[in-house]
Amino acid sequence: MAEEERFDFIIVGAGSAGCVLANRLTENGRYSVLLLEAGGKDSSPWIHVPLGYGKHFTNPDVNWLYESEPHPATGNRALPEPRGKVLGGSSSINGLVYVRGDHTDYDLWRQLGNAGWGFDDVLPYFRKAEDQQRGADSYHGVGGPLTVSDPTDRHPLCEAFIAAGEQCGYSRNDDFNGAQLEGFGYLQVNLKRGRRASAATAYLRPIRRRRNLQVTTHAHATRILFEGRRATSVEFMRNGKSTTANASREIILAGGAINSPQLLQLSGIGPAGHLRSHGIDSVADSPDVGANLQDHYNARLVYKSTQPITLNDVVGNPMRSVMTGLRYAFLRKGFLTIGASSAAGFFRMDPAAVAPDIQAGIALFSTDKAGTGLHPFSGFSIIVRLLRPESRGEVMIKNADPFDAPAIRPDYLSAPRDEDLLVGGLLAMRELSEMPALKPFVAAEYLPGPECRTEAEMRDFVRHRGGTSYHPVGTCRMGTDQTAVVDARLRVRGVEGLRVVDASIMPRIVSGNTNAPTIMIGEKASDMILEDAR
Repeated sequence: MAEEERFDFIIVGAGSAGCVLANRLTENGRYSVLLLEAGGKDSSPWIHVPLGYGKHFTNPDVNWLYESEPHPATGNRALPEPRGKVLGGSSSINGLVYVRGDHTDYDLWRQLGNAGWGFDDVLPYFRKAEDQQRGADSYHGVGGPLTVSDPTDRHPLCEAFIAAGEQCGYSRNDDFNGAQLEGFGYLQVNLKRGRRASAATAYLRPIRRRRNLQVTTHAHATRILFEGRRATSVEFMRNGKSTTANASREIILAGGAINSPQLLQLSGIGPAGHLRSHGIDSVADSPDVGANLQDHYNARLVYKSTQPITLNDVVGNPMRSVMTGLRYAFLRKGFLTIGASSAAGFFRMDPAAVAPDIQAGIALFSTDKAGTGLHPFSGFSIIVRLLRPESRGEVMIKNADPFDAPAIRPDYLSAPRDEDLLVGGLLAMRELSEMPALKPFVAAEYLPGPECRTEAEMRDFVRHRGGTSYHPVGTCRMGTDQTAVVDARLRVRGVEGLRVVDASIMPRIVSGNTNAPTIMIGEKASDMILEDAR
């Protein structure tokens, strides 16, 4: 690409939202778009094999490999914060789960002053994105780019988990993306004919030959340039060379909750005092850039299984591994098609809560911690996730070097109520493991184990063995107040020609996995951008 080349729109980040934007903004053929991605192409075969996400947890080729700053509430540990660094972003390396969250999540966004972001407002964009394999209805769409499907197999452990939930008094829910979120049932996944349906394969791959779209990989954005208060250009490094691309209409940041606030700060938009301390001139004093970081903290119950039916058993047996590979190759079924969780329960620990505050998912494998090898015994896990945390953290640059990772301070469990709810959720799931439906599969509790019996001991376990769900949001908060980073049309306050379109704009985290809502944000933002471009 020649230096100083001009486009109508420049999108920074080819993740879940960026791929949607690239597709929709080039659809009418009227506008030229440059899509910049710091990572490379999604060419690794393990990206497209669903279970392959485990291969990329520590792979620097496709993962930024961020870590959080240690915090006393979580045992002063540096926790992994993996983010996708590849076409498709985190949708290319995540656990494939498709959950929209609760209707009240979006109604709260609207109540906070963000007109047009209530559930009734965003539902059409969820439907527009979907190719729902169950067919269309008032909640679901067909014919959209993103395949949403049921698991290829119904595993006995999943059946037992759901039945145990019913025995505990929870309702059965056959559609977490329908009329309500609460209950126990199977999770849907982004799977198309047994292969991962990422944002890249769904939105980008079908349109790569559009003449008005240019996709540039290995392009690390270093700064946004301004003329006065208008964003005009993006400076990026590629192959050791600095290049500048110009945007005649808008620059759109879609780097996610870590990289979007980082790039804003490097470009002079953020807390002015903090930026000046690193030698960066302030373009707009926006103190909340990087603030309001939220994530779903979780902890895991791990059980030894009475039956050799888990992924642990497959990995530990060469013959079964071969048979599993063949089943996937010829039928696109079996363990290689599973996501991070196959079945889940959404429920309330706080009886006064308007929506579920805990998500519990069963995983058909067990390990000491994410990214490490599976246990040598038959094992499964129940992952208990805090859905609506009160804790807030931040993402802040440590210096003016765009290649240095920012300081990520989630401050998990800094709000005491968060710990209370999560401990309650773990104790509830421990009771569930004793139900007649699931108990026959349980040989013993491995984690936290029989030595952890009291509430105080469970609290200690949560602090020292809990971790993140890899769902960071909120660091470029949408709102109507003067400290909000973007307005309801996702325009960055204090400047012109610049928007943020990704999970960082969420004022409150959604009650579930964040990929589906991020794709919805990309769909809705595309319409707003095209409307404003007329």
